[in-house]
Amino acid sequence: MDLSVFLTGLGMGLGLILAIGAQNAFVLKQGLRGAHVLPVVLACAISDAALILLGVTSFASISRLLPWLDPVMRLGGAAFLVWYGARSALSALRSTEALETGALRDAPPEPLWPVLLTCLALTWLNPHVYLDTVVLLGSISTQFAGQQTSFAAGAIAGSFLFFFCLGYGAALLRPVFASPASWRILEGAVALIMWAIAAKLIFGG
Repeated sequence: MDLSVFLTGLGMGLGLILAIGAQNAFVLKQGLRGAHVLPVVLACAISDAALILLGVTSFASISRLLPWLDPVMRLGGAAFLVWYGARSALSALRSTEALETGALRDAPPEPLWPVLLTCLALTWLNPHVYLDTVVLLGSISTQFAGQQTSFAAGAIAGSFLFFFCLGYGAALLRPVFASPASWRILEGAVALIMWAIAAKLIFGG
């Protein structure tokens, strides 16, 4: 294990994932609710790990073999993000009682499997995830001949570090979201993020 290459992978992994996006917004919301946090952060981090490994080992071959994959991922991901954004927008318009953070924590949580399926969809239907992990990290790893394992390990460690900090650190923000207005703002921001990403996928090329 080459420590310098590991740290390079760690820094690259964190740098690519820090920007707020559909997946990160979902993890933040689950952390604020305190619902299924461990399964959600594990699903995100393990998915990232799988994609990073895929990129490090075979990104060039994939792009040559499946030239149609990019437009399909863009349209499918955009459709899902439009739907999820609409759901968040409707949630932002609900009654004050339904948006109380304390009530959300005391109420029975959503079933695990629908939460996990939404989390996985936000991850695997987002073409930007493939761009960051498979394409970008995969191409950068080629600069470290013979040390790709160290690079991949660093990038994967960065993913685990980020998602666990985001999911469990969100609890520190609960006092802020004790106000129904704050929760409405969060839901509205999530909707705008989803729609902005969808628009970029459709029109941004």
